[in-house]
Amino acid sequence: MSEDSSVSFTAQFNLSNQEFSLTGVLRPRSLAEIADALALLRSAIETVKGVCYVNLKRVTHMNNTAFRALTRVLVDASRSRPELKFVVVASSVVAWASRQFQHLCDLSPNIVVEIYDSAFYPGQTFVENQSFIPILRTQTKMTWRHEREILPRHGLREGMSIADICCGIGDFAMLLRKEFAPAKIVALDHSALSLDYARAVAEDFDVRDIEYTYGDASQMLFESDQFDFVTCRHSLQIFDRPDLLLRELYRICKPGGRVYITNEKNSHCLGEPRSDSIQWTYTEVAKLFAYFDMDVEMGPKGRRLLLDAGFTDVKMESFMVTNLDGDPRDFADIITAWENVYAGEMAVKRGDPPDFIERFRQGFEDHIFAALHPRGYAGWPIWAASGQKPL
Repeated sequence: MSEDSSVSFTAQFNLSNQEFSLTGVLRPRSLAEIADALALLRSAIETVKGVCYVNLKRVTHMNNTAFRALTRVLVDASRSRPELKFVVVASSVVAWASRQFQHLCDLSPNIVVEIYDSAFYPGQTFVENQSFIPILRTQTKMTWRHEREILPRHGLREGMSIADICCGIGDFAMLLRKEFAPAKIVALDHSALSLDYARAVAEDFDVRDIEYTYGDASQMLFESDQFDFVTCRHSLQIFDRPDLLLRELYRICKPGGRVYITNEKNSHCLGEPRSDSIQWTYTEVAKLFAYFDMDVEMGPKGRRLLLDAGFTDVKMESFMVTNLDGDPRDFADIITAWENVYAGEMAVKRGDPPDFIERFRQGFEDHIFAALHPRGYAGWPIWAASGQKPL
């Protein structure tokens, strides 16, 4: 590994997996600076049979010198060993990766390029729907009334280094910054639209000390043991492999630091009057999400998930967001957004018949009715949990 700030990387070869991997920053001024890595790649190619994997998922920067040298080795090898298949795995996190490396497929028929996070998780197209963005601020506003009191009980205090993972539109990071004055705050998400929104809001308010970062939460490019407090809200429940996210949250947290998660249990959403219709619909919401490999029943499972991931001193509590938390219309607007995405898109995508969708929608309408009724009550339950990374 070079110590130069422009060339700081590691190169490894795993014979069992037939995988050559690069991690870090490759901006060499000359080929001599990456000669050892290229030699390792050539040696790896001579060793493997069938398929050679070239893993570039954790390469954060690469200049033209490194790119041309790497691709030359691969193209030459593909011609000298036509029986070998080369699979180059890059990440969409590095904006130019898909565009540049796709050219390799044109140069050689036995080179395949995979952008591994282009289909990040099964429900991505629904959760990152642009029409859903405006309502997220209302959701955060309503949950913040509770979380600003909860977070200190889970170890958050002023002056910490904070990472908000799966930050969405960045509003929670903004609130953390204002309330807890962190020494550093980084907010990461895989939705370019959400991050564009977050950066625009930050610019409007002249906020320049939140680092909004595009990235894959299951393969983050952050160094290990970096943050005092890591948050990941309403996100584990929408990934098909929450254990991978927890592993990464654990990795980037400092020993002695804490990871804080929130998740829901949608079948426990409630309302009065018209409780039966509301209960039926939210039970069906949980089934609908499960169809797309998401678990919106995860809330109460948080303690077990943190313990299984290796955290200690796990704390857990729940709170109910209701129509009494400020303007009931805000809660009604949230429910309307849920109806539009869940009934208007997800149920349609699943292929549900019109009569089911009509009944499904009615439950949301009845929840709105309960939220706005002068004597009504509507609730949305959330579980907050945190765990300490052992010293």
